[in-house]
Amino acid sequence: MKNLLVLALGLLLSTAALAQSEGNFGKKINDKAAIAAAELPQKMGEKEALKAKVTGTVESVCQAKGCWMKVKLDNGESMRVTFKDYGFFVPKDIAGKTVVFEGQAQKKTTPVSELRHYAEDAGKSKEEIAQITSPKQELAFVADGVIVK
Repeated sequence: MKNLLVLALGLLLSTAALAQSEGNFGKKINDKAAIAAAELPQKMGEKEALKAKVTGTVESVCQAKGCWMKVKLDNGESMRVTFKDYGFFVPKDIAGKTVVFEGQAQKKTTPVSELRHYAEDAGKSKEEIAQITSPKQELAFVADGVIVK
């Protein structure tokens, strides 16, 4: 009887852990009409900001809280996706998974202090963080909602 209880508890916990790695986070969205992350830079053109629904593959996630993720673009670079008003986070173990996210894409200059903060969140060494010495022009995204597939 005791073994059965332990087994049931183990199954319940593993199911809960799996459920946290997949599903909806933030505003409930669907995956209809999402464009590939690789298409986003071209869609933006000269615009500074663009509302969009995007799908792509997660490259990495903030290992401190899941408060940002990087999604692969087609040019070997990645786009940082943050979450509106820190209203939600994503699981820290979703690297390699496909996601759909909706919100606002924007071209921005990320200051050195913020780049160093992100590097620290990603678990980079002090030496790697110290090598960040100039701001970076990049495409960023503030998501209202995320689906992890």
